[in-house]
This record gives sequence, structure tokens and C-alpha cells, in this order.
Amino acid sequence: MSSTRIVPETRLMADEELSADDAWHTLRRQGGWHLLRDAFIRFRYGDGFSHSRAFALQLCLAVVPFLIALTGLISELGVEEGGRVVADTVLAVTPGASEPVVAELLGEGESTEDAGELALTLGLLTGLVTLTTTMAQIERGANRIYGVERDRPALRKYLRAAVLAVTAGVPALAGFLILVGGGPMGDSVQRHYAWGEWVHGGWDVIRWPLSLALTVLAVAVLFRHAPRRRQPGLSWLFFGAGIATALWWLASLLLAAYVNFSDAFGQTYGALTGMMALLLWANLTGMALFGGLAFAAQLEALRIGVREPAEPDLWEPETVRAETSDPGTPSRPAAAAPPSAPRPRAPRRPRKPAV
Repeated sequence: MSSTRIVPETRLMADEELSADDAWHTLRRQGGWHLLRDAFIRFRYGDGFSHSRAFALQLCLAVVPFLIALTGLISELGVEEGGRVVADTVLAVTPGASEPVVAELLGEGESTEDAGELALTLGLLTGLVTLTTTMAQIERGANRIYGVERDRPALRKYLRAAVLAVTAGVPALAGFLILVGGGPMGDSVQRHYAWGEWVHGGWDVIRWPLSLALTVLAVAVLFRHAPRRRQPGLSWLFFGAGIATALWWLASLLLAAYVNFSDAFGQTYGALTGMMALLLWANLTGMALFGGLAFAAQLEALRIGVREPAEPDLWEPETVRAETSDPGTPSRPAAAAPPSAPRPRAPRRPRKPAV
């Protein structure tokens, strides 16, 4: 349930689009810290934490099939055609993976090749289906944050989610793969294919803006097309999208550094290290995404004049209501009213005899 105030659509106002200058003036007039506080209130009363957890579960269900598809790609490519590079990248993004499994996938044989084709095909198909449900979950969370109580009809909702899975979900996953596994990927290519030092150094520089560009593209598409409302221009959504991107990058880098450089994490979870890291990353990703959406929604609400992010709390306990009604009398349960005595019936008049 959501108790946030609905954000009226700004495209129904006189101006068709809101400019970035207008957004900047609104941000300066309201104050950044005040707006962040109200955005957090909108995020909380829009059930943002619950939607983040649901999004994390759906995202994990989507990432795992894509990792299976990558393992199938390893056996399809083999050692000579880039399979070792893909294997090193998979080992980098999935801590706790074992070298014998990768060695088996790189082995020769008809059975290994058939298993790789099956894993690649089923992994891609299953990953796209589950990524579609992930995009549908983003629509539900975005609607509640904006105060929209119902999602689109089922057919329209999942068709749009399928399009968003390709246009936003795949670039976001690619940006994460480059961000976390780009370094090991470049090291593997240099080791196995004798890249020059200048090529390796160029890749280490290019992969950061490339990951950022893919992430910004994904977040912009989601902010514009996920909620069930007519969103303003991308320039107006820029501030919320920037907050979501910055939080996502910070969470991804800190989590990757902690998993890679901390022995306690791997010792605690053992073979489940990769899955636990994936669950934590997915939950932080959902919080960053819906937090940026809440900031964009509250900024647009202030532009229209809706200052309060949530509906007022009208609930009071029974004892509080009793005490406020009669302050001098202690609250006690009301006594049952005595039963009323029956009314005496009037005497009946004798009938006159018929003449």
C-alpha cells in the first residue's frame, strides 16, 4: 500500500515541457537538504524498501540465467576463440566460482559443445523472460512512489516491460559487467592475445565512461517510460537520474571492493559468496533506483505546489481518543447500558355490541 500524495502531470499544464533551468530554480528555491528529506519520506511511504526487495529478487532471477548463458558461451568459443577471456570475466564477477568448473567448460568434446549450446540458448531465453518481470516490478514501484495506485493493464504492462528489458535492462547489465569485470577482462585479453600496453591502458580508461554511459541510458529510459503517467522531459528528470546513477555506482564499487579484498565475506559464506554478493548488490540497486525516482517525483510535485510528500496520518489509538475527549476522567471501558423496562400497554376498550 502507498500513502504518498499523487504528483499531477506537468504536461497537463500550460508549458508542454519543463526545462532544466526551471528544475534548477525549483531545486535552489526549495533547498537540497529539504528536498532530500521529503524525497526519503516519499520513498518510505511509497513502500520503497519493499519494492526494492522485490526488485532484488527479480533481478537475481534474471542475472543467474545470463551467467548460465555466459558459461555456455565459454564452451561454444573454446580456448582459442575467446572462451578463456569470458571465463576470466565470469570468475571476476562471481566470487566463489571454482576453477575446475571453468576447466571442464573449456574442454573439448561433443557432449561439452552440446551442453554449451543448450546453456546458451536456454540461459538467454530465461534471462529475457525474468528481466521482463523485473521491468514490470519497476513499473509497480514507480507508480506507488508517484501516487498512482494501479498499474497498466496486464497486456500493455508486460509488452512495455519486454521492450524495457531490451532497451534498458540489457544496457544496465552490460554497464555493471564492464564496471566490475572490465579490469579482469582487459588483463585476460592482454595475457592470452598479447595486447600492447597502450591498448590495455586505453581500455582501462575507456571502460569507465562506457559503463557510465550505459548506466545513464538505462536509468533515463526507465525514468521516462516506466511510470504510468506522462513524464516531463529528460532534462527535468536529470537530477533524480543523476542521484540514482551515483548511488548505484557507489554501491557497486564499494561492494565489489569489500568482496574482493575482505577475507571475512568469503569465509562466512563459502560457496554461497557469489550469490550473497549478488543479493546485496541487487537490493542496493533497487534502493538507488527507487530513491532517484522519489527525488524526481518530489521535485516535480514541488513545481506544481504539492509540498507534502505523504498523506497525513489520521489514525489514533482508542485510549488516546478517550483521553482527549475527557481529560479529567481516566479512560475505562464503557459500562453496558441497563435494559430498558417494557412499556405498559393501555387497557383495551370493550367493543360495543352490534345493533
